[in-house]
Amino acid sequence: MAGGDIIVMSKKELKGAHIMRQVMEGTMRQVEAAEVLGLTERQVRRIIKRIKEEGDKGICHRGRGRPSNRRIAGGIKDKVIQSCQERYRGFGPTLASEKLQEVEGIEISDETLRLWLRGAGLSYRTRKRRPHRRWRERKGRFGEMIQMDGSHHDWLEGRGPECVLMGSIDDATGEVFGRFYEYEGTIPAMDSFKRYIGQYGIPHSVYLDKHTTYKSTAKPTIEDELQGRVPRSQFGRALEELGVEVIHAHSPQAKGRIERLFGTFQDRLVKEMRLLEISTLEEANKFIESYLPAYNKQFRVRAAQEGDLHRPLSDRMDLDKILCIKTKRGVRNDSTIAHDGKLYQIKETIRARSVIVEEKVDGTMAITDQDRGLKYTEITQRPVRESEPVRLSVSLVKRKKSKPAADHIWNSWNAKLFRKGKGPTAGP
Repeated sequence: MAGGDIIVMSKKELKGAHIMRQVMEGTMRQVEAAEVLGLTERQVRRIIKRIKEEGDKGICHRGRGRPSNRRIAGGIKDKVIQSCQERYRGFGPTLASEKLQEVEGIEISDETLRLWLRGAGLSYRTRKRRPHRRWRERKGRFGEMIQMDGSHHDWLEGRGPECVLMGSIDDATGEVFGRFYEYEGTIPAMDSFKRYIGQYGIPHSVYLDKHTTYKSTAKPTIEDELQGRVPRSQFGRALEELGVEVIHAHSPQAKGRIERLFGTFQDRLVKEMRLLEISTLEEANKFIESYLPAYNKQFRVRAAQEGDLHRPLSDRMDLDKILCIKTKRGVRNDSTIAHDGKLYQIKETIRARSVIVEEKVDGTMAITDQDRGLKYTEITQRPVRESEPVRLSVSLVKRKKSKPAADHIWNSWNAKLFRKGKGPTAGP
């Protein structure tokens, strides 16, 4: 009510009052009014009775102007606003409402919290409007395809070293797997995929971008062109040996599921680790191992089709020999090889002129010949010359002038004329 003679009604109430007057005037039956307003005949009779007793205000809702029975006490609201200003500063309404219920036992909906934050003038991260893109249907079965990538971000917010999150997400269910590493490269990618296989099995296909870790930028050699081969990265070679189909995306938007996951984690994970004051890579990996099961339970979706396309690891497959960096090195006459600026002595007699150096994810190294491991040792000390030889520049070396003999053709009369531009042998 805005005044003594003014009644504030909604559009629905104005429509109801008009129909009720027609019923009271006898131009419409109660059954027809109930059908038009979506009420029962009993409700229509009750409203008409109130209008006769109170006038037009009898059609207004009885709860108007009264506080809600489900209202939250003002003290709780003040406490929530204070927590969002201090401990959960920058948290979005959804994440802040989860932490308030989990940590402080205050149950409040994210929409209510959104209104409170907006009313208090507290800023929080909002999603940017996305450009229109065509929707791609998810794969049908779990393990049919996973999207894999690395995310560079200030995960520890300066409390610890810089690190990269190597993550993967199943396209059919949204099941997430991830681990932190010092950099995005071949060894971290192999170690992450090895741990994924240990937990789920070998997926049918992997969706990757064109980072040099996943796709080689080398030009094909003549041998590759003759055999119709394409240069592969070490990680691509390992996936091929495991029988995993490799699909390369042409743009970040093509693998939007893993990109959106990283956007969510760059908001949620950072704040979760901030609350726990995590400052080392080991603590971050220990935290994410305990965090992902709860996250997957909350956000995992049901696959369109039943079944799991992850393959178990065969007994004949040695992951350590597949998921490693393999480099071909030539064997010298003294049975030594040079690799990564170091010299290694092979202790066995071999006929091969080249061997394969395998750098494994656990930091160890092996030298093999036709998949047979060879014994070797590193040569740590080399003989040092007592004095380094002095090397003079060619320009600094004075050459001794030589004079041709008297009977040399250079001293002939014809050659002298030629040098002066005269004579029969001179040019035109």
